[in-house]
Amino acid sequence: MATSDLPHALIIMGVSGSGKSTIGQALGHRLGWRFEDGDSFHPPANVAKMSAGHPLTDEDRWPWLHAIATEIAQCRSAGQHIIIACSALKKAYRDILVGGRDDVRMVYLQGTQELIGERMKHRAGHFMPPGLLSSQFATLEPPGAPEHPITVSVDAPVAAIVDDILQQLHSGQGRA
Repeated sequence: MATSDLPHALIIMGVSGSGKSTIGQALGHRLGWRFEDGDSFHPPANVAKMSAGHPLTDEDRWPWLHAIATEIAQCRSAGQHIIIACSALKKAYRDILVGGRDDVRMVYLQGTQELIGERMKHRAGHFMPPGLLSSQFATLEPPGAPEHPITVSVDAPVAAIVDDILQQLHSGQGRA
């Protein structure tokens, strides 16, 4: 598949601790695309709220999601490719990010709460405390077939997960 046949943007989605940044960086390296962590688009008030152990509300998330959508639109306008790690837990959030564009694809990192919770216990220096994981799973609306996601299990080594994403991307899996 030629680069021109690939989407302009891939959004690596899933709950906190699912490996969005790790997978996004590895995928970006393999494709030669720029990677951005969606967390860097949060306003300081959101980071402070999460750091204090309080889950965000939808009202907290709207400006963050629109900032990411703007970044995607700017990349598309410039003919660039980007990978963004973003939880995108609800369909309404993904609708803002994708914006009805066929060249923006979701990559859903799927894993159990037990597996991801265990990984979070060993993660240092992140503002999202492990105690908020249950609220993330309670909020999660896994993407359905109409969204054409690329879905991969996080219960594998990073290289195998990236290989799975690339195989699905190049084979057109998850597309209508």
